[in-house]
Order: sequence, then structure tokens, then C-alpha cells
Amino acid sequence: MVPTRSTSEGLPELPHVELVTLREDLVKHDGFLRVRRLELTLERAGTRSAPFMYEIIDRDALDACVIVAHHHVGSVAHVWLLSCVRPPVARRPPHLSQVDVVQWELPAGLVERGETEVDAAARELEEELGFHVDRGELSPLGSFMVPAPGFIGELHHFFHVHVDPLARKIPGGDGSPLERDSVIVSVPLETALDAARRGQIRDAKTELALRRYADVLSGKL
Repeated sequence: MVPTRSTSEGLPELPHVELVTLREDLVKHDGFLRVRRLELTLERAGTRSAPFMYEIIDRDALDACVIVAHHHVGSVAHVWLLSCVRPPVARRPPHLSQVDVVQWELPAGLVERGETEVDAAARELEEELGFHVDRGELSPLGSFMVPAPGFIGELHHFFHVHVDPLARKIPGGDGSPLERDSVIVSVPLETALDAARRGQIRDAKTELALRRYADVLSGKL
């Protein structure tokens, strides 16, 4: 264990570690997700750890984009949310706290092969909310984040864009039952942030993106 250090001058440099794969087996590969079982060892400063087993998940489209679509009513910033059906949270073991299968989220989706992150953001915005925007209208919202690094190498890329509520069309969705009956709302940004604080919004990427957009408005980002 590395000794604890206290600093007021920012984060120290991370330790240099090389990950060596000794063996890799594809455990599951017949669906949307693949499960890989790895035998790994870590090399640090010329020493190598004992081998250990680790399982990871991947898929063809790995990374995702998250979009804050916003407009102003007078001086008040409004953001757009939609209801999303999330089967995994409904399948939690009975002894754990239960979570509603329907969640409030920002529009988001996977970056398909051949797309850039901003191209995917423009496509998802039109599919899920019905707003058509040019890719040049989307602005990055901070750096990418790793939502669940313990089991998947997915990155989340964040964007924000001004939209005209009068220009919104009926969204086409992705054709799946999960998006067929989505409820779409626009609410003041502060209302959305308060909903996150009170547990009405539980999606982590949504709260993070909303807070980053609030930082944009305040000049912090």
C-alpha cells in the first residue's frame, strides 16, 4: 500500500502500472454484451504481482454520449428530460433496495461504429427528443468520464446545445419498446437539480451533466 500523502497543490502524479494479460477467454458472446475472463498481472517499478482473475464486459458500441438540450424562458434556463425504462434496476435481488424501472434522464446513447461522439450526440438528440441540430452547434461539456470502471471500459462524452422548443418534432426513437412511450418534459435547470438532490433523478450521468451545465452558466466551466 502506498503511504497516504496530503497536498493542497492539486493531485499528485498517478503511479505507473502496466497491465499484462496472461490469458483471455470469451465467456459469453451471443448477445448485446460480451463477458471476457482474463488472467492478469500488474507490473510496478520492475516487480510483477501474482496472477489474478478478472472479468470485464464489452460490446461492439462501447462509448456513449450525454446531451443537455436547453433553452431560456426569460432569464431562466430550462433543460429537457425524458423517461427511460431500465430493466436492470427492476431485476435487483429482493434483499436490496428496490428502484423504479422508469427513470428521468437526459437524452443519451451509444456511439456507433463509424460515428464521432458529436455525430452520435446529434443523432441521439433527434431520435429521443425530436430536435435536429447541426453537429457544429453542440459544445463539449467538460471531459469524458468513466461511469463503471470496475467492470466496463465505457466512456461518457458530454455535450450541451441550445434548442428552439417550437422547432421540436415528434421523435422517432430507436424502434424498441423501451422508447415507445417516453414522456418528454422541459423544466427549469434548478428544478432538475433539486429533483436530483431529492432522489427523483437517480441517473448519475444525468445529474453530472446538469451540474456541469450549471457550471457553464456560472462561468466555472
